[in-house]
Formats: sequence, C-alpha cells, structure tokens
Amino acid sequence: MDEIPRKSLSEIVAGKLAAQVLDGTYKSGFQLPAERDLIKQFGISRSTLREALKALEEINLIESRHGVGWFISDLDEHNLPLAHEIADSADSQAVAERVRISPEDFPSGPRRLPANLEKPLIIPNLKTDRLGTFEFISWWEREKVENAKIMVVGAGALGNEVIKNLVLMGIGHIFIVDFDTVELANLSRSILFRESDSGRKKAEVAAARAKEINPNIHVQYLHGDVTTAIGLGVFRRMDVIVGCLDNREARLALNRFAYWVDKPWVDGAIQEFFGLARVFVPGQGACFECSLTEQARRDLALRYSCPLLARENVLLGKVPTTPTIASIIASIQAQEALKLIHGKPVQPGYVMHFNGMTNEMHTTAYTPVEDCESHWTYGEITELPLRSDTTTLGDMLKIARRDLGPEAVIELDQELVLSLTCPQCGTREEVLEPISEVGFNRAHCPVCGLLRETELSHTINGEENFLTRTLSSLGVPALHILRAFNASEYRFYELNADLPDALHFTHFEKPAYETPIKVTGRIKLDDKLVIKSKPRIILHDADLKIPSPPEENEQDKLTIKVKDKKSA
Repeated sequence: MDEIPRKSLSEIVAGKLAAQVLDGTYKSGFQLPAERDLIKQFGISRSTLREALKALEEINLIESRHGVGWFISDLDEHNLPLAHEIADSADSQAVAERVRISPEDFPSGPRRLPANLEKPLIIPNLKTDRLGTFEFISWWEREKVENAKIMVVGAGALGNEVIKNLVLMGIGHIFIVDFDTVELANLSRSILFRESDSGRKKAEVAAARAKEINPNIHVQYLHGDVTTAIGLGVFRRMDVIVGCLDNREARLALNRFAYWVDKPWVDGAIQEFFGLARVFVPGQGACFECSLTEQARRDLALRYSCPLLARENVLLGKVPTTPTIASIIASIQAQEALKLIHGKPVQPGYVMHFNGMTNEMHTTAYTPVEDCESHWTYGEITELPLRSDTTTLGDMLKIARRDLGPEAVIELDQELVLSLTCPQCGTREEVLEPISEVGFNRAHCPVCGLLRETELSHTINGEENFLTRTLSSLGVPALHILRAFNASEYRFYELNADLPDALHFTHFEKPAYETPIKVTGRIKLDDKLVIKSKPRIILHDADLKIPSPPEENEQDKLTIKVKDKKSA
C-alpha cells in the first residue's frame, strides 16, 4: 500500500498565511498580529507557529524585524510563484474554518502603534547617547527631532515644564518668548528658576537653563511681548508653536499669527487644580477664536474700547496655580508637539479638560465659526532684502505701488497712536508712536487729569507726513511680513535681511576654540642663534663671553658666540 502524503501542521499554517497574503487579507507592509494572537487563532503551539513563519521567511514572503514583529514583504516575480505553491498544497481540512480571518476579527486588546517602515534598525550605545532610549520607539525619528524648531511663548509655570520636556526629548531648536522677570513667588512652580535669578528676564534664564540641561540643543530667547515684538517671519519658520499664556488677548494674537502663516499651535491653560490642553491646526476644525463664548467676546470688546487699557490688562495677567497641574498639562502639550513633528494624528479643534480634584478627564469638540476673523492664511510671500531698522515707510509704499498700482495701501498689524486730545481743556499731544510704547497712564490729560481721546491709525495711503520714518520706529519688528492691498488683491512682503539677527539659535553657545598647531619633524638650527626671550646660561664654555653693561645710548642686546652646534 502506498503511503498517503500528509502535510505537517506547520506547513498547513504556512499555506493558510500565504493564501491570506495572496487574497489581500494581509497587504504588503502590513504587520502580522502578535504571536500570542496567532497561536490563539490557529490553535497551535508557539514552536509550530514559528516553523510556519520561518518557512514563509525562507521564500521572502515575510520578514522579521527584531523587537517589532513580522511584516509582509512586497510580492515580486521570485516569491509570488512560491507563495502560490505553498498556498495550493495546504490541506484545508487540517485546520478549522476559523483559521481564515480578517483584520476586523482580531481579538480586542492593546495593539502596537504602526511601525515606521523606513526606520533602520539601530542599536544605540546607552552609555554615550543621551537620546538612545528613544531609538526603541518604533515611530521616533531622531533627524526630525533634532531639526525641529519649536517656539514656546510664555516662560512661567507652564512654560518651564514645556521647555524642560522639549529639552529632555532633544528638540534641536527652541525659541523662548516672555516679557516678564523672575520673582521669588515663581520659584514654587518653575523648575528652571533659582533664587539668585530674581529680577532677571524669564526668557533669558529659561534659555540658559535649557542649554545647561542639554548642551546639544540650540536655544534663542526674546524678552518682549509676543503680540508686538516678533516678526511673522519668525513664526513662519517654526514647526510648532506652544502657547503657555495666561490671558485671552495674547492667545488671540498668537492664534491669528499662527493661522496667517499656516502653522499649528498647542495651547495650554491652568488654574488651581484644573487645566486644559488643545491643538489648533489651520484649516482643520475650530480655532481659538471660534472657541470664545459670547461673554468672552463682550469682555474683549469692552477692554478694546480703550486700547491702552486693553494692553495694560494683557501685561498684568496673573493666575494662581500649582506645580502639579502645570506638570500634567505641560506634559500633554509637549507630547502633542512631538506628535505634530512626526506627522502623527492629533485632534485639532478639540479641548482636553482635566479636573485635578476628581482626577477626571474628558474631551470636547469646538464648533468652527464660518466667518471667524482668524481663518485667513497669507498667500505667496515675497522676500525682500530689506531691514526694518533701515527701510522707511515710504520705501515700502513705493514697492507696494510698483506691484499693485498707485492706489495701493499698506496695512500695519499694530496701531499707531497719532495724538491724544483732552475733551475738556482741548489740549492735544502729537504722539506718533506704536501703541506698545504708550502706557495707560499717559492717556490722562496732564492739565485736568481726564482720560484723553486717542487718535489711532494702521493704514498708510501716502498722505502721511511721517513716510520718512523707519519701519522699526513705528513698531514693525524684525523679519516681519507686511501687507499691502488695492481694490482687488493683497500682497505680502517679508523683511528678509533681518533673518540672521532675528533667528539664529546661538544664545549661550560655547565659543569655538582654534585647534592648536602641531609641529612634527626635526627642527634644524643654523650656526647663528637669535634668542628673543631671556636665555638660561650655563657657565662651562671658555668661549662664552658676557660683555659689560652697554652704554645708555646702546641697544639692549645679548650676543652669544656658539663654538659648535653641539654646544647649541
């Protein structure tokens, strides 16, 4: 009697897996379920499963990635016929029908994140590589992290924690902005500040400590108000903006700047044991301005009814909080920023609330407002080789009218205070300064003490008598993008010559010392030896003569006669 051929169980399982690859259940690049799940689905032992996987690996139908799992290879002219042969020869009766599964049938439970198929396998040296542990994260990409540029606006309790986390993650370039100085009360919530820092600029101290924690990163700080002191060209070159602010006015300005230059930003807010974090991406869901309630809009309108007072309110914002809630919300912000850098999915237009009293967290979606004023993104930007401190208003108007015609108008982001007039005594003061330079106290009449009427302007039509003033003297920051328009279109101009000074990431860098010159080979001495420094004289040679002290008019020279080279 002839022996009946019978396939082993591992061959049957290999055939079933090959068939699922061929019918599209598992596509090229797809990661197979974990071994424990396959064992449960096929009802086989671990050794049998591994025999089947090895058989498929031998024909290059799947590949093993150490520490990650098994992945389906691309089908080609070599492995395709072999896959058909294995699939056709499998005994379909040896395994129950439940073997044929689809991804929807996989058992519930924790799943691995999709691996980065292009990431090479790297075994880091954890003794010398401070970021080596991150290499074990399948989707983490060192090059993206080291090249990333992140702006952190606000260096208070939230900002300290965000900066610390970004530094520890190895973010290559961090731009820190804050207008405040360190107070002793900040020390209870700010890990980067010390008692000796009292009175120093927060942004400067935070940048210095960030560089101290991780010398491999590059930092830059700016002591100033985010609403007026930073050019849009700086925002334009960031990958992510992180807001650690404590008032609506500053958030509204940051939201508009980010949308104008099409950059995502992550907002965080804390108070006592409560906090929230949210991501805003232009063109995806609601923005910060969309999230404002009608009461919040009325409050803003009331404050802006007196613009000088509105600015004072921005600068006086103080929020009571604890270091614990700051750590929680800042960690979420830093993590969202890391996800944005890697192109991982986020939830733009959603807010994540955390209640530290009950330890509850929930997420809510904002409703986008169709006619929201922030939903506007600049078009093509023309880079001009000009600086804000040397270019005049008239120069910019000429460029705009060359492109847009004689009716072109320049629109400034910051209001100019032209004059202050007292309604009672009629006293008028010509000002011509950006609103950021005019305080609320100055709005009162020096004669009668009443609040004076403020004359403002933010459009330039060519009839002004101050066209010879430089842009910086009128509140235009370095590397800014100015708007010009006529009746039909807008044009956008960047002051690109400011770039080297406005964005450099070189603060607190150690100076590069010159490499010492190495002298190699033999040095030959001539018969005559000229000694510039004071020589050491050994009195043992009879031919060595020391002349008497020279006269006052003779030069101070020392002549040494050398008998031979050996003596030299």
